[in-house]
Amino acid sequence: MELLDVGLAEVTSAVAYISEMVCPPFETALSLLEQRVQNEHLAGHLPTRLKGLDKALCGGIPFGVVTELVGPAGIGKTQFCLKLALLASLPTSYGGLDGQVIYIDVESKFSSRRMIEIGSKSFPEVFYREGMAKEMAGRILVLQPSSLPEFTDSLQQIKVLLLQNKLKLLIIDSMAALVSGEFEQTNNPRQHPLAWHISFIKSLAELSRIPIIVTNQVRSQTHGDSLFSFQHTVGANSQMQSRPDNPSRFDSHLIAALGIHWAHAVSIRLILEVRSGQRYLKIAKSPISPPLQFCFEITASGISLLSDDGVEVSGPQINAIHSHGHSAIIHCSDTC
Repeated sequence: MELLDVGLAEVTSAVAYISEMVCPPFETALSLLEQRVQNEHLAGHLPTRLKGLDKALCGGIPFGVVTELVGPAGIGKTQFCLKLALLASLPTSYGGLDGQVIYIDVESKFSSRRMIEIGSKSFPEVFYREGMAKEMAGRILVLQPSSLPEFTDSLQQIKVLLLQNKLKLLIIDSMAALVSGEFEQTNNPRQHPLAWHISFIKSLAELSRIPIIVTNQVRSQTHGDSLFSFQHTVGANSQMQSRPDNPSRFDSHLIAALGIHWAHAVSIRLILEVRSGQRYLKIAKSPISPPLQFCFEITASGISLLSDDGVEVSGPQINAIHSHGHSAIIHCSDTC
């Protein structure tokens, strides 16, 4: 009013008009759905060939987000990754993405022999065609950084393939192996040793619209750990269960490594665990799926579901990570 020497009514009218002009138009759920159908190549999925899991995830591993596989050593995370790498390199006529895969093998667990076995058992009609197995294997690029600086360099190399529009899948196995457990409990995200890497990987998924698979280890829960609000038990015993001096709070399960900052970066968390000798795959975090669990086994063709019908899991058990019979776990003291 002072600068323009006009009255309140004129200023109010001008502000309302300007706000209307700069405000982005609203969109209905129907219009968003129509846009997604028109741009399905930007909002697609990589089918896992696990029928029940693909159905729960509306088609498979989604493009444009980070999907995490977390579980104890030896549970099947790497074998799952090997199968996904093969699926991405398959020709589109066989349901694949017909593209290159970058497999960052931090723990040196990548096995060409096992990958060929999984491929020949899963896709015999493709693998036994002359030259096809060699062609597919040539599309999978394996990087084995031995340190955090080398891992950083590996991520920078990915930009070139993205510019060439050839990269269809990025697998990192595993993130937790790059840092020691003592850093993951920092309360300041900027002090996290993987802060830049986490932001880079998340933005890479969003901008390039490719699926990114990252494996994570587990560690024992300590009295200093904070839980998400949805991990507390609901009911009469909730106060007792959430008390830090209650030792039973830590008896039932392990937790994912890398802390809360990393947990917020992933859009989908799949937990692999074992209870009483039976392996389970759980959808612990997903914006599009209910919390489900599936029984699975490891076969010559990789991971196979025993049933395509998932069982819905309620309460904090969906985030619990059991390891009955497994001993390869990161054990941390109270100072970890």
